[in-house]
Amino acid sequence: MRRTFSAIPRAGICKRMSTLNIYCNAHFPESAARILREGIGANRLILSQKPQESNLVAGGPDPLLAEADIALGQPDAASITLHPRLRWVHLTTAGYDRYDRPDVRAALHARGGALTTSSGVYDEPCAQHALSLIMAQARQLPAALKSGLTDRSWPIKELRGRSRLLGGQTVLILGFGSIARRLAQYLKPLGTKVIAVRRTVRGDEPVETFPETQVNELLQQADHVVNILPGGAATERYFTSARFALMKPSAVFYNIGRGSTVDQTALAEALASSRIAAAYLDVTTPEPLPPDHPLWAAPNCYITPHTAGGHDTEFNRLAQHFVANLKRWEQGEGLENKVV
Repeated sequence: MRRTFSAIPRAGICKRMSTLNIYCNAHFPESAARILREGIGANRLILSQKPQESNLVAGGPDPLLAEADIALGQPDAASITLHPRLRWVHLTTAGYDRYDRPDVRAALHARGGALTTSSGVYDEPCAQHALSLIMAQARQLPAALKSGLTDRSWPIKELRGRSRLLGGQTVLILGFGSIARRLAQYLKPLGTKVIAVRRTVRGDEPVETFPETQVNELLQQADHVVNILPGGAATERYFTSARFALMKPSAVFYNIGRGSTVDQTALAEALASSRIAAAYLDVTTPEPLPPDHPLWAAPNCYITPHTAGGHDTEFNRLAQHFVANLKRWEQGEGLENKVV
């Protein structure tokens, strides 16, 4: 049975049309669902019969999508091209790899439509997660915690000698979007030199930013390499054995972008040979990472289970972000986090 919801009309609603059909296949807890229901006003909410428990997983084809003007969540990418009524897709993720397709882009362009993400929800937690990993390495927290959980040997001299101050160290960020901007803001008071690489340098970046053609040179200078690259064919196994070989033996690699951007065999070998000092991974391929995968046993490799974007108000903020963007759509204003 179809589930729909019509809210009480509000004054001053929708300049574009009287009622919008909003399809949602995201599984929101009740607090977030209430924000969504109250926020859509007089518009009609169409709930998928198979909501996605995780916003990291795409939904399958759904006949209800044919009724939608707007889709919220993770709708089936191929289906977006089939339904001419659908004009705006708002994703509940910061990434949009599976939708970065010529057919999806062409379909939305032909309709004067749009694709937006929820990167505004995830820039803060992901930047804080990355900062915590950088500081954990600088202060040797993993080694201290390991000692406390195993031999309890109190390695004071060793760990004090290996601890570092971040002031004067160089952090290289690959993929300079909203997460990178926030991370750069966090690092600045620590006296860290932050440089970045992005495909197209705009000139308005708050840190010194270089084109991708200079990445190999920059890798040789960095003490910390933070990978926030998106997935896709252009970044598949971007970090190869050759690129790890360019890094300082004392350098640390962090990945909070996509697991597909790293040759994980090459990374495990770089760690085993002490080609680099350590790696902190929040994303891998596949996910979950199998228990017998070599990265689990690689020396100085620390893995968090794709939790960088997670926070206790995540779903409420996702709903609020969509509602705010919906008001812009209704008023004919520019959308936040638009990629198409």
